[in-house]
Amino acid sequence: MVEIKTPAQIARMRAAGLVVAEVHRACAAAAVPGATTKDLDEVAAKVLAEHGAKPNFLGYGGFPATICTSVNDVVVHGIPDRTTVLASGDIISIDAGAIVDGWHGDAAITVFVGEGHPPEVRELSRVTEEALWAGIAAVRKGNRLVDVSRAIEQYIRRQPLPPSGKYGIVEQYGGHGIGSEMHMDPHLLNYVERRRGRGPKLVPGLCLAIEPMVSLGTPHTHVLPDEWTVKTDDGTWAAHWEHSVALTEEGPLVLTAPDGGAARLAQLGVTTAPDPLA
Repeated sequence: MVEIKTPAQIARMRAAGLVVAEVHRACAAAAVPGATTKDLDEVAAKVLAEHGAKPNFLGYGGFPATICTSVNDVVVHGIPDRTTVLASGDIISIDAGAIVDGWHGDAAITVFVGEGHPPEVRELSRVTEEALWAGIAAVRKGNRLVDVSRAIEQYIRRQPLPPSGKYGIVEQYGGHGIGSEMHMDPHLLNYVERRRGRGPKLVPGLCLAIEPMVSLGTPHTHVLPDEWTVKTDDGTWAAHWEHSVALTEEGPLVLTAPDGGAARLAQLGVTTAPDPLA
C-alpha cells in the first residue's frame, strides 16, 4: 500500500525537510581536510537537537550513527568513525534524515573536500544532481512512477561519457516512498526495468525520496563486513544526490530544499507548489 498524505501531513514533512537542509548546510561547511566522518556525525546530531528533531537513521535496522558518510568509492551507507579522515581531493556523500512530529525527511548531497578534484569527478556529481532534478520534474499528475525512473536514466545517458567510458547507474539501490516511515512503498529505480511495469500513478499526496547514485564505472556494488558500507565493485568513485518530494494539487514541492525547489525547477519549466510553512 502506498501512503497518501493530507496537506497537513505534508506540512509536517516540510518541517522535517527543512531540518534536513540545515543538517546538510552545517555538515557541508564542516567537511574540510582533516575532519573525520565522526566529526560530521556530531555536527548533524547537534543540528537535529537544536531543532527538536530526531534522527531517522540512528538505530534504523541497527545503524549506529546519525548520518551516512560515504567517501569516494563508497556509494551509500558509510558509517561515520574517528579513523576516516577527509583529505583534499576527496568527495563525500552525506545522507541525512530527520523526524518531526512523527514525519520523516530524507536527502543526500555530495560535497567536494578541499581542492584538486579531477574534472571527471566534478562532472560526475553534476550529472548525478541534474539527473535528480530531471526526476523531480517528472513528478506530476498523470505520470507514473516509471516516468520518474525514465527521466533520471535518460538524463544520464544523454551526457558526454567520462574518460572511463561510462556512467554506472547503481542497480541494487534506489529511491522510495517516505512519510510516516523513512522507507515505504513504492521502490523507485533510477533506470527503466521493463519487467517491473509502469508502477503506480502519481497522485496528490504521494511523497517520494528520489535518489540517483552514479559511479564512474560499474553499476554493481558490494557490502562490506560491517553489513552497511556499500562500495563499487571496481573501485570507481560514486556520487549520491537525494531530495524528498511531495506531489500536491498545485504541483511538486521539494520538501528538503530550502526554497521548495522553486529555482531549479523553474529552469526546467516546472512551477512548484506553495510552501505550506511560508
